[in-house]
Amino acid sequence: MRLLIVKLGSIGDIVHTLPVLAVVRKALPGAEISWVVEEKSAEILRGNRLIDNLIEVDTQRLRGGRVVENMLLDAGKQIRGLRTFTFDVAIDFQGLWKSALIGKLSGSTRRWGFAREALREPACRILFTDTVQTPKEINVIRKNLALAAGALGIDVPDDKFEFPIATADEHATEAAEIIEHAGSEFAILNPGGGWVTKLWHAEKFGGLADALWEEKGLRPIVVTGPKDQDLAEKVRASSRSEKTIFAEPSLKGLHELAKRARIFVGGDTGPTHIALAAGAPVVGLFGPTEWWRNGSTNPDDICVERNDIDCRVDCHRRTCSKWICMDSDVGVVLAAVSESIRKAEIRSQEPAVRS
Repeated sequence: MRLLIVKLGSIGDIVHTLPVLAVVRKALPGAEISWVVEEKSAEILRGNRLIDNLIEVDTQRLRGGRVVENMLLDAGKQIRGLRTFTFDVAIDFQGLWKSALIGKLSGSTRRWGFAREALREPACRILFTDTVQTPKEINVIRKNLALAAGALGIDVPDDKFEFPIATADEHATEAAEIIEHAGSEFAILNPGGGWVTKLWHAEKFGGLADALWEEKGLRPIVVTGPKDQDLAEKVRASSRSEKTIFAEPSLKGLHELAKRARIFVGGDTGPTHIALAAGAPVVGLFGPTEWWRNGSTNPDDICVERNDIDCRVDCHRRTCSKWICMDSDVGVVLAAVSESIRKAEIRSQEPAVRS
């Protein structure tokens, strides 16, 4: 079988689809697996030995709301690389016009996607040949696996998911250099986020960093990306202890660093999902999006969210004049960190279960 996985981005979206890759490779070891991804999100997939062909595209011009004929013309220019391969099945895990168009233009005769009500852009259903019905309220990882199970007729797990991310010596070295400076007892804090409405206040991250050091003896490492310098400076200005370390690791360097962290604190954003993939204990700070959908499937991980307000149901706003859903106190987050660490310590003392 020649299979095309269509999952373009963002980083969190890619991570949420990695368990599909692991399951398909085990269930269909002889399959030729290709994955089409946005160039800006491709780094997390590069070098992955479970992928036979990684096809990188730039679909900035393939946006919904345009005349379909114009989108098809632009798509033909953007995805010429697809035509160098032949596919039997294409599975669209994105649910957008641009991803459905890529599946159509791949030449695959069987094109699977989610049922109409589960699509972000429902009209793109016309480009699928087959769909899979999924429960309305389901974690996105399980939703992706359900689509793969329906399309390929394979069994999928309900827990203990694998997140195959290929790292190299350079990424391990990158993490080791940060740990050498921080020491072995450290916490990772990520104040960034794709939407401004997903951001916990940077000043509160500074207060949390101090509390982690003063009360928990954990060296805080604030990780940010190239576009987050302003957030990093706000955290720095709000931290009194001068024990906070600031770093800008690569995505794969962060994955290696998170493997060693006592705790990771962040919002609904790519670095948090990378930390989850690495197996780090996580406290998620969620506001306009839902933990049950986008968060951890590990019951030991904890979400800090405002359930005492009336405006969070089906919110998903990228801008907001009210913006109270991310206004949790430092003490609330610190308590969640304490509970997560306690759970992790209990789990580490449990005897290994023999298979």
